Amino acid sequence: MTTIIRAAAAHDFLALVPLLAGYRPAHSLVCVAFDGNRTTAVLRHDLPDDERADATVTALLGTLCRIPRVDGIVPVAYGDRRFGSDDPMPSRRVLECLVRRAGDAGFVVRDALTVAPNGWGSLFDDDLPVEGRPLRLIEESAAASAGPTEVAELAAGLVDSAVDLVPIAEPDEVLAGVILVILDGLPASGGTVGPDGDEAVADVVERALGDAVDPLVLVERIAGGRSDGSPEELAWLLALAERPPIRDAMMLQAAFGPVVGELALDSAEDDRTRRDAGRASGGPRQSSTAPPSGLHEEETVDGFLSRLMLGRTTVRPDVERVRAMLDVLGTAIGNAPAGRRTGAICIAAWLAWTLGRGSAAGALVDRALSETPQHTMAGLLHRFLGLGELPEWAFSEPTAGSDPAGRRAA
Repeated sequence: MTTIIRAAAAHDFLALVPLLAGYRPAHSLVCVAFDGNRTTAVLRHDLPDDERADATVTALLGTLCRIPRVDGIVPVAYGDRRFGSDDPMPSRRVLECLVRRAGDAGFVVRDALTVAPNGWGSLFDDDLPVEGRPLRLIEESAAASAGPTEVAELAAGLVDSAVDLVPIAEPDEVLAGVILVILDGLPASGGTVGPDGDEAVADVVERALGDAVDPLVLVERIAGGRSDGSPEELAWLLALAERPPIRDAMMLQAAFGPVVGELALDSAEDDRTRRDAGRASGGPRQSSTAPPSGLHEEETVDGFLSRLMLGRTTVRPDVERVRAMLDVLGTAIGNAPAGRRTGAICIAAWLAWTLGRGSAAGALVDRALSETPQHTMAGLLHRFLGLGELPEWAFSEPTAGSDPAGRRAA
């Protein structure tokens, strides 16, 4: 269902921007895109200095041009510079650049706003005071508070920055201690027990999880919202995430379902078998599942999985599955020992990216690299996200009933 919120004035619109974005912007250039009178996307970049303004505007317009039916925009600059300084309007340079080039590209610029620590203003306001308009107009706006119940729920879920859109739990001393004991007792990837391990620990985990020791079953339990949050489940999730083939299959399965997860596991097993045998596979890969939609007739399974991983497809992830997986990953990461959660952090970063939460994904990758500088997957994600890539599904038309969360490019 579409929630309709009306903004009668610029300060009312500014009161709504955090609700549209899902967080309280700071040091950001936020661009709200419109299809007629409806918002269709919220894009965010770090607020550039004057020297970087052209490059940032180029990237922003390139993204806007790929979103179907966008015809209007309202850019908002959130910065630390104050009204009353040498520049009468903070961030004027980047806003003027964006307004000019957006107009050249055919977009209607409905307004261009700046929010500073001591006031706010519009580029189109000929009577803008030197000290800006008072922030209390935004703070006291009834546009958000007078909205429907859905608006109140959005306001209650606001976080302080785009980075916080993927929350990592504060560690619980007891839970973290149990997870550490379990991780030390679980078999490592080579089948040997950890340095402080006890084979009995693996038996305890198996009894606690039952058939969910199978990665496919575990991911379906978590993505389906049936996680029990037990130490055994969280520790096993962390342990599996440290095994690259299983890690990649788990994150694809969380986003696209069990068929894709099984294909990814089958592909990894075939690769391992070929390496062990020292020869090429004797024939085409066989899977016990039907091919998923989106697999081209002449395409290999590996090629299909690669396209999903890189976002080079209009096949949309299941947003509710991704959110459920991120919730559990946040608890696992927050309670895991440093250096033994890098794989889980990489899964969370990629899943955040699938939802358009690029800033959160980048922060997670930075965290992974700070703990494990030579981690291969973290390094790949760092380079990939640094290109500013967004998945193709963020620019495709949502199907009826789907959640267009990927349009929030944070």
